[in-house]
Amino acid sequence: MDRTARSEPAAARPVSVERTSEHEVVVRRMFDAPARLVFEAWTTPELFRQWWLPQSMAAQLRSLEMDARTGGSYRLDFGDGMAFYGTYQEVTPHTRIVWTNEEDGESGSVTTVILREQDGVTHLVLTEVFPSRAALEQGDGALDALHETFAQLDDLLAQLPA
Repeated sequence: MDRTARSEPAAARPVSVERTSEHEVVVRRMFDAPARLVFEAWTTPELFRQWWLPQSMAAQLRSLEMDARTGGSYRLDFGDGMAFYGTYQEVTPHTRIVWTNEEDGESGSVTTVILREQDGVTHLVLTEVFPSRAALEQGDGALDALHETFAQLDDLLAQLPA
């Protein structure tokens, strides 16, 4: 696909966030890039650190450890005791990533990212399942940042060689 000929500008791509139950949120978004590149951006530490943290946040990612394979783990450390970490339950190249979010103990969620490519456009479906309604409501704020982080991912994908 010619990356300069887009059917819709990347900045205009909407992020759909749907609360499907008291325990689950489903996010949908399209990216003008092959699934292979979107997958690499989610699983390669050097790429992930370029888009994941919203630039508008004052926080800085001090360290990132990522072993994106089934049974591997990740840890994002922001200092001052603030860290996100968990385990990859399933990593299927270019199509599926499932990980746990263990920093909240019992209120941790499980996140699943599914990628489907059609005509050079990748359709992403992100599902986050929480152990309780309260845990979902506690984690709701992070969903607001997806608009910015996904726009940053668009920018990164546009720079990567197809």
